[in-house]
Amino acid sequence: MRLFLIPFVLLFLSGFVADNDPSYQKVTAKDGDGVYSILRRYQLLESSVNIQKFYELNKLDAKANLIRGVEYKLPVIIYDYDGVSIRSTLGIEDLTMARRIEAYNDAIANLGIVSKSYRESLILWVPMHTLQVDYNDSPITAHPKNTNTVTTRANTVVVPLFGTDYATVEVSSQVLKGQIYYIISGHGGPDPGAMSRVQGTSICEDEYAYDVSLRLARKLMEHGAQVEVIIQDPNDGIRDASLLLCDKTELSMGRTRIPLNQLARLNQRCDEVNKMYHKNKKKGVKKQTVVCIHVDSRSPQWRQDVFFYYYDQSKTGKALAYDLQKTFKSKYEKYRPSRDYKGTVSARNLYVLRNTDAPAVYVELANIKNAYDRKRIMPHTNRQALANWLFEGLTR
Repeated sequence: MRLFLIPFVLLFLSGFVADNDPSYQKVTAKDGDGVYSILRRYQLLESSVNIQKFYELNKLDAKANLIRGVEYKLPVIIYDYDGVSIRSTLGIEDLTMARRIEAYNDAIANLGIVSKSYRESLILWVPMHTLQVDYNDSPITAHPKNTNTVTTRANTVVVPLFGTDYATVEVSSQVLKGQIYYIISGHGGPDPGAMSRVQGTSICEDEYAYDVSLRLARKLMEHGAQVEVIIQDPNDGIRDASLLLCDKTELSMGRTRIPLNQLARLNQRCDEVNKMYHKNKKKGVKKQTVVCIHVDSRSPQWRQDVFFYYYDQSKTGKALAYDLQKTFKSKYEKYRPSRDYKGTVSARNLYVLRNTDAPAVYVELANIKNAYDRKRIMPHTNRQALANWLFEGLTR
């Protein structure tokens, strides 16, 4: 099934769905087909990016032969065209990229590879080579050692990542000593995630998810936990403003550019977590946890409570999700007795949940398009409350 407006491949997407796998065009191999002949048939042989991606998508090694009658994924993502423009469909500003995508779609229509143009069928093909500019991002350096914690006196650490006003962390207990938490805030860099407008200003999911993530990381550190913040912005610490302005300055682990391509981006953050997880596991660390923090996007009328996902093969992830739900329910009963808490827990086969080796939980904080839900994430006091409640749920 195609996803409508897959929002993780290109920057400034107008819609949002969870970090699911994108929908790739598929082809059934015929007699005599090989990787190169299939890619040539679909006008995809011009770039090594497409060749590399074909092998990755289909889990093939370099010497593998294609099997007649077997279905293979092409390095082409399928979008529902909005009938207006490629840029509005994908939520991008890059005219050059849009023209590359347009040229490819016109070519496959003229060659009869598809029966109708994307303008008639409302089906848009986006091959990997049209995204090649940002497919293999080179590392960049910003604020070296910005994530290091520096002990200044007994029971105090300084974390520059948290910003000037919050950098000094008083460690009040060691109840979480020996535990490691990997905090992944959603999207970032070229991908702002879900978006809305408030007072004529655009607001972006990644900024609010990031602020809550930092607040949660700080809270965990106050109780002796080791925390690894996977997505970092060297320019934005914890902020007390209501309107958090959108930017693209987030980096992976504070040092590497976040790829534009969805799978490359998700692989990058999973790889960072898994490298540290296995290294720490060898050292004897027994409790390691991944927390993914997002802000949802639905219709402006859709009001929702904080809800949670887990991977159905993870008993620990499931327990974490339900502990969080119980905590939020109790907080609603205490602070909002006039309104029932309706936040749900469900199993989802999301990429980060199933590809991180440590137990993981995925949090959706609010519907960014709903005015009532925005009150949950815009005031900094509410963002701190969310972080506090997440802390309590994770450490029940």
